[in-house]
Parts: sequence; structure tokens; C-alpha cells
Amino acid sequence: MSPLLWFILIGLVAGWLAGQFVKGGGYGVFGDIVVGVIGALIGGFLFRSIGVSAGGGLLGSLVVATIGAVVLVLALRQLKRA
Repeated sequence: MSPLLWFILIGLVAGWLAGQFVKGGGYGVFGDIVVGVIGALIGGFLFRSIGVSAGGGLLGSLVVATIGAVVLVLALRQLKRA
């Protein structure tokens, strides 16, 4: 499977998981992919900034993407309230 397809699948799962963790209604399949992909970028930046590695592979990528997606969803909710 191509790396881009893996990235999209991880984004989808991470976006869905983020919605479950913060008790959101979700954003639909496309929205979950977008939240997950942006979350993966945010998570990667955060983990690199503090010098932490989640390990490689699918599970590490999913953890980083999910944490980043949770941060993104919480930030979006705060902006929506303002």
C-alpha cells in the first residue's frame, strides 16, 4: 500500500478517535480525515518540540496523530466559543 494511502487511513482513524475522546459528534469521513491529517502534523511538531518519540510504525504514528487531532479539536472548540 502506498505511503499516501496509509497517511490518509491514519488520519481518518486519528480524527475519529479524537472525536470520541473529546465527546464530539465527528466531522464526517472527509472532515475526520482532514482533522486527523492536520492533527498528525500538529502532533509531530509537538512531539519533536519537546524531544519525545512515540516510536515508529503504525501504532506510533496513530498515537501522535490522535494526540495532535485532540489538540486541534479542543482548539477549534475554544475558537468557536470566542
